[in-house]
Amino acid sequence: MSQLASLLQKFKTDGRGTCLHDRHIQPQIYAGLDGNNWNLAGYEARGGYQALRRIVREHMTPEAIVTEVKDAGLRGRGGAGFPTGLKWSFVPRTVPGEKYLVCNSDEGEPGTFKDRDILMYNPHIIIEGMIIAGFAIGARTGWNYIHGEIFEAYERFGQAIEEARAAGYLGADILGGGRDFTLHAVHGFGAYICGEETGLLESLEGSKGQPRFKPPFPASHGLYGRPTVVNNTETFAAVPWIFNHGARAFLEIGKPNNGGTKILSVSGDVERPGNYEIPLGTSFATLLELAGGVRGGRQLKAVIPGGASAPVLPASIMRGLDMDYDSLAKAGSMMGSGGVIVFDETRSMVTALERLSAFYMHESCGQCTPCREGSGWLWRLVHRIGKGDASQKDLDLLSSVADGIQGRVICALGDSAAIVVRGFLKHYKAEFAERIR
Repeated sequence: MSQLASLLQKFKTDGRGTCLHDRHIQPQIYAGLDGNNWNLAGYEARGGYQALRRIVREHMTPEAIVTEVKDAGLRGRGGAGFPTGLKWSFVPRTVPGEKYLVCNSDEGEPGTFKDRDILMYNPHIIIEGMIIAGFAIGARTGWNYIHGEIFEAYERFGQAIEEARAAGYLGADILGGGRDFTLHAVHGFGAYICGEETGLLESLEGSKGQPRFKPPFPASHGLYGRPTVVNNTETFAAVPWIFNHGARAFLEIGKPNNGGTKILSVSGDVERPGNYEIPLGTSFATLLELAGGVRGGRQLKAVIPGGASAPVLPASIMRGLDMDYDSLAKAGSMMGSGGVIVFDETRSMVTALERLSAFYMHESCGQCTPCREGSGWLWRLVHRIGKGDASQKDLDLLSSVADGIQGRVICALGDSAAIVVRGFLKHYKAEFAERIR
């Protein structure tokens, strides 16, 4: 019996609910975790910091570290899926002065709850990944910006930093290799906009969390005006596995251009909501089966496959899809943050869009007029439709407002608000028209 088939059979026979730490396939980030061994001793017992030791022992150069990550095909796990090694290579090596490293743990995307569990149950894997990344780009200082509404995870990560520092993994002359790296934990205050990397940098500097114009990009002009790399929590957590097992092994776990595993937060109308670490390229049907299927034996209606910012897809499309960056993009959506929100046949798409539009209206930072005003108009129009007070012309107006936002704003929040509306209207316009009628 294959590993996957065996796992599915175990789900069917033991009757237990989903558990992040022992429900995995070829795990990389959650291997060996039971929820109680998050500390340094537990991490070292399962091979923790061996990747860092290897890099120091072999005197791996920054170029060699970047090449290893490039060869692994690691793509950013926070949203856009940009190649991580390529991002690291953008940092100018000849520029004198400090370079900085930032972990984006400001997880505020509706439907996504993976990063907080990594912070709680495997914080040292993030620390090790960040130290390796610091060596790669020449940074001696890093920050982990953690969402303010998961304060327990922020405190846990701070404890892990102290453990790592006491053991000689952080600070000056790490493991006697002549390289320094200091790491700090910083908490935000629950602003969704600070999940955008330049808004995060503004907040980290003590300013109002509002996105910056790009270019310049953080790689050349980031935190305090210095070259900076910003990566997601899960991205850093994947790095130690690559150096322990090799770039090729990581790449072969997934599929071409989609290497490694991905943690997907499955919520909504499923029997076993939770986080699932699966190889990229695993079918949605398999993921749904791991999550126990649609709750109550009902029929699948729709899925938002990548967090609230990803366009919704109907069941007719999702059933045949694989969960990887390229497959979802080809289908008209995206992997995004990995938040898989499942809707059964009883769910109203009008109500779902109304709630999502209210979220974007509330979280707009107000810097861009099209987003500040347009996000409010999107919610008011959908709310009007939901109450039955709209006309058929309001559907055209809804599309027109989305047109006025998308591509006319500094960051992706306004674009996301418009893209979400477009996705619902593309696949469920008849349901909106029927509500109006």
